[in-house]
Amino acid sequence: MSRLAKQPIAIPDGVEVKINGNNISIKGKKGELSREFKTDVISIKVENNTLVLSLVEESVFSKSLIGTYASHLKNMIHGVTDGFEKKLIVEGVGFRSEVKGKSLNMQLGFSHPVEMNIPDKINVTAEKNVITVTGIDKELTNQFAAQIRAKKKPEPYKGKGIRYEGEIIRRKQGKKVGGE
Repeated sequence: MSRLAKQPIAIPDGVEVKINGNNISIKGKKGELSREFKTDVISIKVENNTLVLSLVEESVFSKSLIGTYASHLKNMIHGVTDGFEKKLIVEGVGFRSEVKGKSLNMQLGFSHPVEMNIPDKINVTAEKNVITVTGIDKELTNQFAAQIRAKKKPEPYKGKGIRYEGEIIRRKQGKKVGGE
């Protein structure tokens, strides 16, 4: 069994957990998240202001799911209390980004501007060369940041493109000048 699932998950003050059959909804100061879990394989209970996960049956399938469920629940609690943030850095001459309404407009060296519609549960800001994606759902926030990065991945010669903050791009030397 997973080490994550053996320990009870603490529910902080101001967070409300409702279990309705297979659906678990967590409500906090930032918003509300809900997700369906297979409760016929793993039981999830609220005890003494903590979430306790236990196996209903001992099987390989249930043992593989319990750690995943614990991780999902921790991410949901963290999302409704603090939220998630992903920063992307746009590097390159003439590369720009701006937010207009519910769309992100980028100039990435193509002959046309790149436009992306921003999902409802996500906030995006673009200042100078930094795009900040924030939201309460970790999966949705990171997926949208990955979609932005995929529009122009950083190249290894000059480092132009969109990269995550803190991401290290391995640089290549390029052509050597002169022949020997």
